[in-house]
Amino acid sequence: MPQPNLAKPLMILGTHSNAGKSILVTALCRIFAQDGYRVAPFKAQNMALNAGVTPDGHEIGRATIAQAEAAGVAPHVDMNPILLKPEGHRRSQVVLNGKPYAHIKAENWYSLKNELWNHAASALDRLRSRYDVVVMEGAGSPVEINLKAGDIVNMRVACHVNSPVLLVGDIDRGGVFASLVGTMVLLEPHERELVKGFIINKFRGDVSLLGDGLTMLQERAFNTPTLGVIPYLDQIGVAEEDSVALERPIINSTNQTDIAVIRLPRLANFDDFDPLAQETSVTVRYVSQPNELGQPEAIILPGTKMTLPDLEWLHEVGLVEPILARVEQGTTLVGICGGYQMLGQQVSDPQGVEAEAGTTRHGLGLLPVNTRFEGEKRTVQVQATLSACFGEGLQGTPLRGYEIHMGRTEIIHGKLTSSPLGATEGRDSANLIALSKGEASPLCRIQPDGHADGLVRADGRVWGSYLHGLFDNDAFRHAWLHRLGWQDEGQSFDREQAYNRLADHVRANLNMAEIRRLVGIE
Repeated sequence: MPQPNLAKPLMILGTHSNAGKSILVTALCRIFAQDGYRVAPFKAQNMALNAGVTPDGHEIGRATIAQAEAAGVAPHVDMNPILLKPEGHRRSQVVLNGKPYAHIKAENWYSLKNELWNHAASALDRLRSRYDVVVMEGAGSPVEINLKAGDIVNMRVACHVNSPVLLVGDIDRGGVFASLVGTMVLLEPHERELVKGFIINKFRGDVSLLGDGLTMLQERAFNTPTLGVIPYLDQIGVAEEDSVALERPIINSTNQTDIAVIRLPRLANFDDFDPLAQETSVTVRYVSQPNELGQPEAIILPGTKMTLPDLEWLHEVGLVEPILARVEQGTTLVGICGGYQMLGQQVSDPQGVEAEAGTTRHGLGLLPVNTRFEGEKRTVQVQATLSACFGEGLQGTPLRGYEIHMGRTEIIHGKLTSSPLGATEGRDSANLIALSKGEASPLCRIQPDGHADGLVRADGRVWGSYLHGLFDNDAFRHAWLHRLGWQDEGQSFDREQAYNRLADHVRANLNMAEIRRLVGIE
């Protein structure tokens, strides 16, 4: 197949956040790859706490990494040159070209936009020189009047490469026709000319129920046709950008093993738990109040962008005491990344990395570790071997995952010998010592040098690790679930199958012939 000098672009915009842009870009990347094209995703600017690591150690959005995987290519920082990670109080960390660059407040955004746009445009230009097709994703709505002057991710990108645009509306929310027409009305005429079609997403029911709606939409929306009505697809199994995904109710009356994930205010990398949710007879639910905790088999403290503020939040909402009570009663407690830091004795921030310089907070006191924040972020894909034995013959089992954190955690001694000094007021040190159950050991060994990651209490009921993606490892996931009393045989969590299922679903409901014509790859 002849290779063009520059990749053909296609832009996917939405009428609002969570319209399904990320998932549709993922599907299109897989479809174009299946059809024999070298394809890459691009998003100039992500705003998300779901981040991942490229093979060369750069931090980009997890949704973009999923899109690259669907395209069958290695994720690269040029696919997502700007990542904004909200920290609260109208402040975000700017990750530029895969590395921490600055902390900005909302009111300072416009002063950076021109500099950041230059980086975004250069990354896109480089990407187009290496591929046949680049599927580009916008963010939020392209017609937020108060924000449009600072746009570096929506129509400015499309105009930069003169890309055809497909506009996505979410019919599941209601008001999809008004959203599509309203967006077209608010676009500038030269922008409107680039919009070549609509996609109505997340439709439930028979398409015939739309009646003459699509014809009327075209008449009222500057003669723009609808190129597809995508039926709602549940349990997609693909990393999403928006935490809105956590609002979806879990409907499965056969669930037997209950896992409660604490919904921290700055929860990050929630797709860590997709493999658990995909297993039959397992419920994964997100809780933020003590009365929601219930009596789960396991509680997970997930990753967080801001460990110290979220640790304070645990105390403020009254979740610490109920969590410790469940552990005393035999519930398993797991900490991933920031959650692992919270399980230790104390967390300190001498340099003011995420809190006021010199801040120290006491952890839950269940593992003999201290964490100290440092200025350099560790971002690396890792291969490891399991050290702690979660099942017969599992020691030495290979694991894959990635690390993305600024804290450095050190074991302070082999077992707990004292109270964590105020972490759990009202509990005596004897109870806390009893919770340690003796020696703790590393969870795994990181290759190639064999240094330890994570820590597991001797009874296996309390453990933590820095590794995101742990539960993607089938043998580890199944062994851990069986320790919780789960009796299913389990299944492989195959993201490749998920990408193919998604692509088949979208291909069957989208006018791909017209889209190929628009892109120029007929």
